[in-house]
Amino acid sequence: MINEKGQCFIAPFPDEVTKAAQYGNGIKAHVVYLSQYQLLPYNRIQEYFADQLGMPISEGSIYNFNELAYEKLAGFETISKEHLVESPCIHADETGININGKRHWLHGTSNDQWTHFFPHAKRGTEAMNDIGILLHFHGILCHDHWKPYYKYDCTHSLCNAHHLRELTRAWEQDKQEWALEMKRLLEKMNDAVNEAGGMLLHKEAEKWKVQYRELLGKAEIECPPPDKPKEVKRGRIKRSKARNLLERLINYEEDVLRFMTNTWVPFTNNAAENSIRMTKVQQKISGCFRSTKGAEIFCRVRGYLSTCRKQGLSATQAMTLVFEGKLPEFAL
Repeated sequence: MINEKGQCFIAPFPDEVTKAAQYGNGIKAHVVYLSQYQLLPYNRIQEYFADQLGMPISEGSIYNFNELAYEKLAGFETISKEHLVESPCIHADETGININGKRHWLHGTSNDQWTHFFPHAKRGTEAMNDIGILLHFHGILCHDHWKPYYKYDCTHSLCNAHHLRELTRAWEQDKQEWALEMKRLLEKMNDAVNEAGGMLLHKEAEKWKVQYRELLGKAEIECPPPDKPKEVKRGRIKRSKARNLLERLINYEEDVLRFMTNTWVPFTNNAAENSIRMTKVQQKISGCFRSTKGAEIFCRVRGYLSTCRKQGLSATQAMTLVFEGKLPEFAL
């Protein structure tokens, strides 16, 4: 720099500037925010920076910033998993995703403060064991009755939103009168729990359980098990959807009705379904993930951003902390 008197001043570049042209942490955070939170495709991010900021940015740079955020969040992901393992109640769900044209699964585990996502080629216990949360969890697990969940040593709670949908189908399509009555009974139970502040006293809960069992007794008459075939056949006799639902409501009564007597347990598993909903939006926008690494980046960053928002931290603030190399205060 030369001033008016012709004097020349030379100052060294900051230590973090190691290249002739280099993006700052603010730009990196902004790029990852647009890519992983707003779910903008790479070409639209490029257009945004060129049109609004007059700044060219390549697809390679966008990917590198996403990958850098992924690497910086490795420690946070470990902390998140530890908190979920220690939680009294967590929600679990999974949804199909497309990675380079092949079917994979995105597994979501969450509570009201923490969220964890992970992509895997499998849907069942192999994937859940690799993730490592349910292997060590001994609290209450809310889920939609996907059988592999029952292989873990914890207490279970079933999603009644699923039951209400299945009961509606049994009434509307199979004309099962008991299904309509059960739907109304479960809804009344939920109203009673909400009016009581989140939990019923044991005596009150038992009254509702008596009504529940009496209705299931009527349902057994209206929807009996299938007759055994005359010829001996191996395996389980095929049942109708209505009968399968009825047997679940009978055999898993405690898990269906756990929401009545435990304040930690909600009526539904909607928390898990809501947390993975943006995955469907991403798939509609992009069609698929180009690689497993891209899916892993999405899951780790989205899990971090979801957690931060639950803790009252905006996505912009959260991404800024990542590139500053800092953890949010709630994770310290």
